Amino acid sequence: MIVEGTVLRGRALEPVEGRVVVEDGRITAVEEADVDSDDIVLPAFVNAHTHIGDSIAKEAGAGLSLDELVAPPDGLKHRLLREASREEKIEAMRRSLRFMESSGTATCVEFREGGVEGVELIREATAGLDIDPVVLGRETVDAMRDADGFGASGARDGDFDRARNATREEGKLFGIHAGERDSHDIDPALDLAPDFLVHVVHPEPVHLDRIEDGGVPVVVCPRSNLVTGVGVPPMRELADRTTVALGTDNVMLNSPSMFREMEFAAKLGDVSAREVLQMATVNGADVAGLDYGCVEPGREAKLLVLDGDSDNLAGARDVVRAVVRRAGVDDVKDVLL
Repeated sequence: MIVEGTVLRGRALEPVEGRVVVEDGRITAVEEADVDSDDIVLPAFVNAHTHIGDSIAKEAGAGLSLDELVAPPDGLKHRLLREASREEKIEAMRRSLRFMESSGTATCVEFREGGVEGVELIREATAGLDIDPVVLGRETVDAMRDADGFGASGARDGDFDRARNATREEGKLFGIHAGERDSHDIDPALDLAPDFLVHVVHPEPVHLDRIEDGGVPVVVCPRSNLVTGVGVPPMRELADRTTVALGTDNVMLNSPSMFREMEFAAKLGDVSAREVLQMATVNGADVAGLDYGCVEPGREAKLLVLDGDSDNLAGARDVVRAVVRRAGVDDVKDVLL
């Protein structure tokens, strides 16, 4: 397979005119050349934090606080999940996964409620699709063992030492929410030596030092934080200290569109368009230990092709900036997963 156009090459997402050569599902070459194509070729997105079980309750709970919406065990989302049938949950998740796939997302890192059954549900929802979620089980060690790791709700919600130790023994991912509503649970979360933190809206200088010293990546979700009223993550400060990735969080609150998340991040945070696109691609892949998210030889060929001659993108002088701040689902020409 050969894909031609303006290629956003390497970790730096350097725009070059040319082609990407793919053999047996891997990129074998990125060649600079004069080509007759207005397409924009970039890595498919890695949505580094989702809760897609919430797909059964889109836009529910207007006006509720963060705890009322999502706090276990009796936040609105948890009550609605308990009330929904197995078939309803699978179909709702399948729709969100299908939307992510068609809009250029190669994978999402899913914090999966419901224990072992919750892990089984998303596996069923993914059947027949090309998107390949990284599933982090919640609530029980058995769920972690059936999944790709463990996704903890937050240090104030319980004792996760046993889950952390078991995850480490299994060599799997351990992620935890921290610093979403305040700074009080950041130190306890860091004490668990997680593979990554989610949110970190309210870090203090000591937390930033610990994050940097420990090399702990952070996944930010700015749209979700705005909806729940907890603030905006300090993306510049975090990016200066560690790897920062981007996630869309609860489908109840926001669509799982990485285009929308990138635009918000770029316009709200003191970070460049290039940094935001890295957060949405290669940084997320690094957090999840994936071999894609970057257009360079040797990587898995999971690519997104945008129509650079669409009415929305035609005439763009800065391709990376246009992809981050302007592009949308309507500009997607092909998704190669």
